[in-house]
Amino acid sequence: MRIVNLIENTEGVKGCASAHGLSFYVETEKHKLLVDLGPSEETIKNAEVLGIDLKAVDTVVLSHGHYDHSGGIMPFSSINSTAAIYMQKSAPGEYYADDGVAEDRDRYTYIGIDKNIADLPQIKLVEGDFDIDDELTLFTIDEREEDVPFTNARLLEKKDGGYIRDDFRHEHFLVIKDGGRHILISGCAHNGIVNILKEYIRKFGEEPDVVISGFHLMKKTDYSDVQMRVITDTAKELQKYHTIFYTCHCTGIPAYDAMHEIMGDQLRYVHSGDEVVVG
Repeated sequence: MRIVNLIENTEGVKGCASAHGLSFYVETEKHKLLVDLGPSEETIKNAEVLGIDLKAVDTVVLSHGHYDHSGGIMPFSSINSTAAIYMQKSAPGEYYADDGVAEDRDRYTYIGIDKNIADLPQIKLVEGDFDIDDELTLFTIDEREEDVPFTNARLLEKKDGGYIRDDFRHEHFLVIKDGGRHILISGCAHNGIVNILKEYIRKFGEEPDVVISGFHLMKKTDYSDVQMRVITDTAKELQKYHTIFYTCHCTGIPAYDAMHEIMGDQLRYVHSGDEVVVG
């Protein structure tokens, strides 16, 4: 198995662009696949730098309906029109961020996917859990026991002319079965990484061996004491699992540093262009 980050927020491999977004290339026994495609065509360019042939990709999984994970889909489709692209039926929804009141800009910013994506003939819309085959499975959250990330507070869905809190039913998670190992790949864990793990155990009956996910804890301003306590409590909860965690993108370096102090080598950061070695 091979797992390579094609783009994320921080600089990594020389010659690879970094940007606010996420994409992973994965080779399994049966598939060459992409999980998300970053914010733009820079993802495609990074693949070229890394010597990865995106024309050979047969499967794409869009983790949720945000631009920073889907912006490369249209450029990708111009070079590969046959790869099946899986997303939740609600992924092409009206998703916005509340940027607050200011005189020089609109309060609400559209952060959803390019509407042209939904019209691509290779799109596969699914509802809830879905088995792609015996190697790849998608699952969703049926119930949440814990709070969602505090950074979700400004993320909204536009409905009936108004804005409501996004419930992230458009988010799903990929499980890869590789020999005796199970690898769980999430985009931003908007449903909460602890909730996702608990749902995984309910549905699969055991802990995953490896989790690759952003934790959606990044802020542009300083953390409050309460928010920092949420971050460290999350790390203490993850520490209870017999799982190796790789994080990136929306976790943010300050949150990662605080969590790594608790989790040590159980938590590792993936930079743009890095390869994830699943031992």
